[in-house]
Amino acid sequence: MKNSLLVLICLTAITAKSQVAIGKTSVTNSSVSLEFNDSEKKGIILPYIEDKSGITENGSVIFDNTDHKVKYLKDNNWFDLSIDTTGKSDINIQQSKTEQTTAKTGIGTNSGTDSTNGILVLTDTNKAMILPKVASPHLNIINPASGMMVYDTTKKQLAVYNGTVWSFWKP
Repeated sequence: MKNSLLVLICLTAITAKSQVAIGKTSVTNSSVSLEFNDSEKKGIILPYIEDKSGITENGSVIFDNTDHKVKYLKDNNWFDLSIDTTGKSDINIQQSKTEQTTAKTGIGTNSGTDSTNGILVLTDTNKAMILPKVASPHLNIINPASGMMVYDTTKKQLAVYNGTVWSFWKP
C-alpha cells in the first residue's frame, strides 16, 4: 500500500510539471508548456554558443557568439534573427567552465522519456512557449543582455537583442 501511494505521488508530481509558469503562480492557457510573467519587463536569455556544429534539432534557437547574432535552425540551415552586424557579448565568465553535455531540463508530458538534445527542451507536441511580454522592450528593458528575446506587446512583434541593438520580427 505504501509503495502504491508513493508511486501515485511521484506520477502526480511528474504530471504537474507538464506546464511551468515563471514569475507567476500559474499558466493561464492550456496550450502552453512554459509561460513568463507579463509585468516583469525581463526577457529570456538564449544560450551563448561558439560551436553550433553539434546542434541538429529543427527549431533550436541560440545566440551565436561567433558573429553575435540570434539564430534558429531549420532543415540544417541557420537563419539570422538579428539582422544588424554590430552585436557583442562578454563570455569571460563562461570560458573557464566545463560544459556538462548531458545537462538538460525537459518540460512537458514527455520530459522523462524525450531524447532531444538541448539545455531546455519543451517536449509537448501540442503546446508552445509564450515568450516574456514587454511593451516596447527597447525603451523598457534598461540593461538587456546579449541574446535576449521577448514579445513586444506594443508592436506585436518578436524582439531580439544582439548585444547592441534590438531587431523586430513581424510575421
